[in-house]
Amino acid sequence: MPREISIADVDGLVGTELGVSEWIDVPQSRIDAFADATDDHQFIHVDPERAAETAFGGTIAHGFLTVSLLSAMHADCVPRLREPNVGINFGFNKLRFMAPVPSGGRVRGRFVLKDARMRGPGLLMTTYDVTVQIEGGKKPALTATWLTVIQFDPKDFPSKSD
Repeated sequence: MPREISIADVDGLVGTELGVSEWIDVPQSRIDAFADATDDHQFIHVDPERAAETAFGGTIAHGFLTVSLLSAMHADCVPRLREPNVGINFGFNKLRFMAPVPSGGRVRGRFVLKDARMRGPGLLMTTYDVTVQIEGGKKPALTATWLTVIQFDPKDFPSKSD
């Protein structure tokens, strides 16, 4: 997959895997920083001794920490658009947490372009089927249907909108 594509190329990529990101480390320090940023200090995330007594066997990353890594994973492996643009998160149609990410684990994302359609002049909505894998894990950390909107100057790509 090329590192850069044109908006005109996107439609032809629907249904294909656009990329698999590099592994991202999830050390306890990242989990603790996320807990501080979100005021979510549940012991399964920040207390290794107490969490060791649970079925998890130790601390685990917040599910929303794993979700927040999607942007970095996407930037790492999905081709960039050649035309100047701004990408905006639109939301999720489906998001499921399948397995916990242990402290010290590593995760990576797989991105399949499920849909791409013009939503107006200079607005491209993309829908990805995303799977976040845990290194050595049998189940993914999460699966999601992720929607983004890409804003660009319509002069760069004149087309009809729906």
